[in-house]
Amino acid sequence: MGLAWQQGPLAHGAIGRFLTPAPLPDRLLFAERLRRRMRVRFGGEWIADSENVVVLHEPDRYPVAYFPLQDVKPDALQPAGHVTRHRDLGSTSWFSARQGQQHRDRAAWQHVELPGHARELEGRVAFAWRAMDAFYEEDQRILGHAADAYHRIDIRPTSRELEVRHGDRLVARSDHPAVLYESGFAPRWYVPRDDVDPSALTPVEGQTFCPFKGLASYYDIGDAAKAAWSYRDAYREVRAVSDMVSFEPDVVTVLLDGERLAPEPGQGVVPHGIDRGLDVEELRTP
Repeated sequence: MGLAWQQGPLAHGAIGRFLTPAPLPDRLLFAERLRRRMRVRFGGEWIADSENVVVLHEPDRYPVAYFPLQDVKPDALQPAGHVTRHRDLGSTSWFSARQGQQHRDRAAWQHVELPGHARELEGRVAFAWRAMDAFYEEDQRILGHAADAYHRIDIRPTSRELEVRHGDRLVARSDHPAVLYESGFAPRWYVPRDDVDPSALTPVEGQTFCPFKGLASYYDIGDAAKAAWSYRDAYREVRAVSDMVSFEPDVVTVLLDGERLAPEPGQGVVPHGIDRGLDVEELRTP
């Protein structure tokens, strides 16, 4: 997702490379001002409100927002007496959060022995995403993680023919599919639902959500488990693929203009980072 996730330029799975004569360090961290107002809600109160947030992009993690301590509500955080060590940023002190009757352990952290080259994070705290009630940009709630300015989705209609088969069965055929290009991912091809044999799709339990596209539903095709998925009600920004169906080319046969698609590097989605998971419960929390 963007700069440091999946196959972004700072991720370990990057498909490109920096054209430098000497190899870059194995890990590069990038910090920059978000330039958006961001707020944190906990226990029915706003406990952080800042227009001076710094976002840290760290390899293979979601972007993390760091708030100046002066923009955090006094007494909302208490030292938890727990210290860990970040491999690049040194000792990390943890805080618990208390607001009214609500309490969370390990709700926020601060790097307290920063090396000289990481002073952008000095005097700042980051909130554990799942420990808080919600995060907002201005008055709009954001889901999943802090905004990634380097994440982009482009959807392009095409007149190329896309055909999907499972064994001898024709599952879908369309001469007006759409291709979705998303930062850090291989292209994904979507077929209008009218061009899919509805009897071929068996809905399965379990959904996932994407902070950029919405809630995904999955389908088996015969004995091919979770061979297809659909954003039945995609977010406004990606409405062009709403209720269309996409197929896994390593599970069923997907032909584009007669040529079989093979899974590309980055085709598989890493469902969560080392810091937290993305799950649909966040969507259900008011």
